[in-house]
Amino acid sequence: MRMSDIFHQTDNGSESVVTDDSQIQLPPECNVIFYNDDYTTMDFVVEVLVSVFCKSAEEARDLMLYIHENGSAVIGKYTYDIAVSRTNLTRSLAKKNGFPLRVEIE
Repeated sequence: MRMSDIFHQTDNGSESVVTDDSQIQLPPECNVIFYNDDYTTMDFVVEVLVSVFCKSAEEARDLMLYIHENGSAVIGKYTYDIAVSRTNLTRSLAKKNGFPLRVEIE
């Protein structure tokens, strides 16, 4: 897209920006998935969901129980950069606390 395509000359000589919503593309989103294991505590999973993924305490508890009962769950959809950042932070916190919590981006 050329700059001349987005600037429009107005009647008084000033320029205004013209955007066409059909040309704006949102970045693709990735699923962040938590997997159950026999060692990571339920409290730790809830704490990470609240502090890193901004879930409410109730939503975090519900997600943790779903993961525990079903083996895994998509805990959110994020742009790639945010998914990577939050996943890396989660892995770092898990390692620091001695937990093997598995988190993947799909």
